[in-house]
Amino acid sequence: MEVPKMSIVIPCYNEVKNIPLVLECFRHTLNRKDVELVLVDNGSTDGTATVLKDLLPKYSFAQSIRVEVNQGYGYGIVQGLNICKGKFIGWTHADMQTNPADVMKALEIIENNNDDERIFVKGNRKGRSVFDMFFTYGMSVFDTLYLGERLYDINAQPNVFSRKFYDTWKNPPKDFALDLYALYTARKSHLDIRRFDVFFPKRLHGKSHWNNGTLKSKLQFIKRTLNASRQLKHEASRK
Repeated sequence: MEVPKMSIVIPCYNEVKNIPLVLECFRHTLNRKDVELVLVDNGSTDGTATVLKDLLPKYSFAQSIRVEVNQGYGYGIVQGLNICKGKFIGWTHADMQTNPADVMKALEIIENNNDDERIFVKGNRKGRSVFDMFFTYGMSVFDTLYLGERLYDINAQPNVFSRKFYDTWKNPPKDFALDLYALYTARKSHLDIRRFDVFFPKRLHGKSHWNNGTLKSKLQFIKRTLNASRQLKHEASRK
């Protein structure tokens, strides 16, 4: 494989049924040889390691690393980002709720803007339930007002940006607040945020490890987001 222009991290925590689908979708989607996938087995206990070992030799565009003990969604992604070789790097999910073709759309946006390293490309989810959209809107309004930067649909995928931008990160969170950290840092760094619509269907296999559709899971996510927002604001005030 030639030196990749873009590297995409896919965090996998107990995604044994989705991994074969993800790899096949990318095989059909990738029409060029300068894009690599880095699948992170983030401490899975369901046979993910075995599936990756058996399947990856068939996919020259993909490699994997394993985090022995799951320390959080964000931690796993950062371990993957650390070994990416691309000029542009980022992540998307392994749950098949984000289309692999969206990754190529993100790269196309970058290339249509002369490979501008000041661009941060992010999805904008469509096709979600009214409840989920209402929840996202509420959290977006809070973070925008509290952090003083325009922030919305913070957890949309994919996220793609330059390695130079990634090299400026300091102490990224280990949990789901990584999406907030990345978008907020991009805003504070005055990057050109480019959003594009992505369809967000239901999961084919497995279940979300934070959003099971209940009010309790939403409240727990709100609590974590509030803590992350306070931490971001505190760190920003010290600079």
